[in-house]
Amino acid sequence: MSSRTVAKRGFNLDYIMWLFMRLSALALYALGLTGLVAALIMGARTQTDISTLLRWTFFPNPSHVISSDIVNLEPWINSFWQIIQMLVVFFGVTHGINGLRMVVEDFIGSSWWRVLWRGFIFFLWLFILLVAIYVVLAS
Repeated sequence: MSSRTVAKRGFNLDYIMWLFMRLSALALYALGLTGLVAALIMGARTQTDISTLLRWTFFPNPSHVISSDIVNLEPWINSFWQIIQMLVVFFGVTHGINGLRMVVEDFIGSSWWRVLWRGFIFFLWLFILLVAIYVVLAS
């Protein structure tokens, strides 16, 4: 078993991704809190159960609950909530894929396998982001 070399000081991919993991987690907390507070202000505490409230916290999509008991969907139908959804998807997917990248690089030595896995993970990230953005914009 070979040991991993210590990364160089300064701005490199490992440091930037380490910093991104911390900031993206904070961004996900902030976006979730924004959705939760907005839902409670708009009357979700009296109109929905807890599972619907938590789902709407991260993906406030009025077309998903047309057959529900929610009376007023108008505050949710605007581009602000689509931007919030896309930010949640971007930070969540990128955070998770970066975690996958770190795990894979811990177990794969420096060889052509690492390059192959990095390419696969990059295309997986790109595919998931494109599909998620399509779902957000098409619904």
